[in-house]
This record gives sequence, C-alpha cells and structure tokens, in this order.
Amino acid sequence: MHKITLIPGDGIGPAIVAATVRVIEAAGVEIEWDRQLAGMAAVEKHANPLPDATLESIRQTRVALKGPLTTPVGGGYRSVNVTLRQTFNLYANVRPAISFEGTDTLFKHVDLVTIRENTEGLYAGIEHFIKVDEEKIAAESTAVITRKGSERIIEYAFEYARRTGRKKVTLVHKANILKCTSGLFLEIGRDIAPRYPDIEFDDRIVDACCMQMVMKPEIFDVIVTTNLFGDILSDLASGLVGGLGLTVGANIGADAAIFEAVHGSAPDIAHLGIANPIATILAGAMMLEHLGEVDAARRIEQAVREVIREGVYLTPDLKKGSTHGTDDLADAIVKKLG
Repeated sequence: MHKITLIPGDGIGPAIVAATVRVIEAAGVEIEWDRQLAGMAAVEKHANPLPDATLESIRQTRVALKGPLTTPVGGGYRSVNVTLRQTFNLYANVRPAISFEGTDTLFKHVDLVTIRENTEGLYAGIEHFIKVDEEKIAAESTAVITRKGSERIIEYAFEYARRTGRKKVTLVHKANILKCTSGLFLEIGRDIAPRYPDIEFDDRIVDACCMQMVMKPEIFDVIVTTNLFGDILSDLASGLVGGLGLTVGANIGADAAIFEAVHGSAPDIAHLGIANPIATILAGAMMLEHLGEVDAARRIEQAVREVIREGVYLTPDLKKGSTHGTDDLADAIVKKLG
C-alpha cells in the first residue's frame, strides 16, 4: 500500500486527475490518497495558494500527483509550482518526449528526454528594478548557477541514461556568450562525462540545438541543461510528439517527488468534460515506476498507446471533430487494462 498526496488542481485539473486515479486503480495498485489543495482552489478555501497542510502531506508521503495549478494574479503570490520545487529541493525536472503512433505530427520517431535543472538559473527569482537616469527605469534579473547544483543535475542525467539504457547525453548551453554561468555548467559537464565511459557525451549551443531538434530530433537521446533553456527545449520537444496534452513531467529531489502534466489548467474548457487526461495518466505511470510498480506503469503506458493508435475515443484536441470526452478516453484505457 502506497500513501500519496493527491492535488486535483484548478480548471480541468479535478476531472483529469479523477480519470488518472481510475486508471491507476484499474492497474491493480493499492494506494491511499491524501487529498490536498493548492492553487486557486486553496485560495478560495484557505486564502493561501499553498496551505501548510499540503506541504506537510508531501513531507509525510514524499510523493505527490498533482493536476495543473493556477497562481493568483497580483497579491504578491509566487508561482505555486516554483515554490513547491524550491521548498522540497526538487532539483531535477524530467520530461520524456516519445512519439505516439496515431498522432497527426510530422515526426514519427522521436524518443528523447529533457532533464532540466529545476531550482537555479534565472528562475531563482532574483530580480529588481534599477534606476538608469532621472527618467528611465530598467529591470535586472540575476541567473544563479552553482557548482553543486550543476554537478547534481549533470550526474543525475548520466545516471538516468545508464539506468534506463540510453546511450547519449547532450549538454545544452550558451557558453559562447554567457561565459560565467553557461561556461561553468559546460565545464562541469566536461569534467563529469569521463566518469561514464559507457555513455556518449556531446554539447550544443542552445539556439543551434533548437534548430537541430526540429530538423533531426533522432540525434538526441538525453538532453541536460539549465532551468530556462530546459523549460524552452522541453516544450519544443513536446511539440514534436503532438503537444503538451501528451507530455508528462516529474520533479525529483532527494526527499520528495512530484508528478504532473505540464500543460495549464485550461479554465476555458473546465466543466465541459472534454479535457484530455493522457498527460496526467502518463504522469501517474511515471509515478508508479518511481514507486517500484514497474509492471503496472508499463501496462498503463501500453494501454494509452493502444488507445491513441486506434484513434476512436480521443478527445477533440487529439482528433478534430471528436465527440468523445475525458471519461470516454479514460474508460477506453481502463478497458485495455482489464
């Protein structure tokens, strides 16, 4: 029996999380769900987008599955997702992008993983306004790249490649311009790579990497990079395989892990019953693998792939003109598991 913090989230979150819970339970894994609130749902009930009870639950369970969250505009609220990553030191963001047979994309053989440093860089949030002269104001942001943080994420990428049978790690940087920050990251990568002689290593400048990803995505296996670059590249990779509705993210630290879809809360289609739950279902499968429930995770992944390939019960974002919704898609996946 696993105890897991469950955060339904905002907008379409409760619907797609409920569908995911049904799929996980159909796979035969025994879970005690500790339901907690975050985002706008938590503001409405507790006047706080990240209540202490939610944080304490994650400290106790050390694993959370969450739906998309909305951070309130104004009022001095920080991003809930960033706060969770920094609170629990979830330093590794892992985003697989693998092609699905049956999707309408130009790229049929994408199979890569972006591993993004998740707590430093420009997303450290160190920024302020400065006065340039009597009339003009400028904004200044500081990117923080530490040796410890860089070593940790690059070593994680190599260990992930070795553990999952992948053959190559590509470090992405902008060291030709950002000599100190990207330069340090690249230097550390080159120092670590010889410790993994079984894993091929190369590095690429971020803008060139973007071009190469859409021209020859098959040359990439595991990409490791800093926070901002990873945010951009992982979304680009999602576009190669059909969009954010098919993309899962894991936020991993030494003491906790949070699994989620990487798309937003889509309030415009909340309560319409047409939201695509696949990304959250795959996040659930990734969570099960993290918990050691590898067989159940593989069965869920295979069921999802079969349903997408058959193309019958897909939501409108995956199949133009479809009249099927969230529950229809979840039911089809559950039936495959039966």
